[in-house]
Amino acid sequence: MEKSRPLNRDAIKYLAAAAMLMNHTAHVFMEPGTMLYLVFEYIGYFTAITMVYFLVEGYGYTRSRQKYGMRLLAFAVISQIPYVFAFGMQQLNMLFTLFICFLILYVQETMRNIRIRRILTALLVFTTVFCDWPLFAAVFTLLFMWSRSDGYWDRRKMAMSYGVSALMFAFFNYNSYLPVCQALIRAALSSVGIVLSGIVIMNFYNGRRGKRGRTFSKWFFYVFYPAHIIILILVRDLVG
Repeated sequence: MEKSRPLNRDAIKYLAAAAMLMNHTAHVFMEPGTMLYLVFEYIGYFTAITMVYFLVEGYGYTRSRQKYGMRLLAFAVISQIPYVFAFGMQQLNMLFTLFICFLILYVQETMRNIRIRRILTALLVFTTVFCDWPLFAAVFTLLFMWSRSDGYWDRRKMAMSYGVSALMFAFFNYNSYLPVCQALIRAALSSVGIVLSGIVIMNFYNGRRGKRGRTFSKWFFYVFYPAHIIILILVRDLVG
């Protein structure tokens, strides 16, 4: 299994961090709409759905739901001011989105009353409209929940979840102001990051953590988010 699936959880998260850095570099330094900008942006879309996947998986493994949620919330708060300065957006950053997705998982697990569970879930999904990756990350969460039962992933459901996610994202990115052929190509390419995530997770992920540097890797993914945004701001101010 390890030979045919050589990537552990930490390795894929490092790939996701690199893809996110590419996306954010494009938004901070590059001219929107250029070919290089689009390449960096589309590859960067690998990150969001990959992190949601690991959120759903990690939720089932974590020893303390409370600590897991509080870490997400704490680093979301820390990251918000750098996020606004870097991208000029008044929405909440991606860690807030992941925290809301965490709450969706918590509601699904703990709320026994089906009607109340559905209402709370719908409210949480709607709340993501104020965040990065509005609605999409919440839908990814629900799809991955559907794909996982009793601690195991259903490969058929996983493939369907990634397929639905890619089609949904391509549809959202269809630009009716462009010629039809160009708009279709752009829309299809926008979902490349999501497709790549599905390929990597389903074909190369061995289901294990890294054997070395586990503590470093655990905290790296929390610290990297605000740290790389702050570095991008500093570099932009120096070269600007």
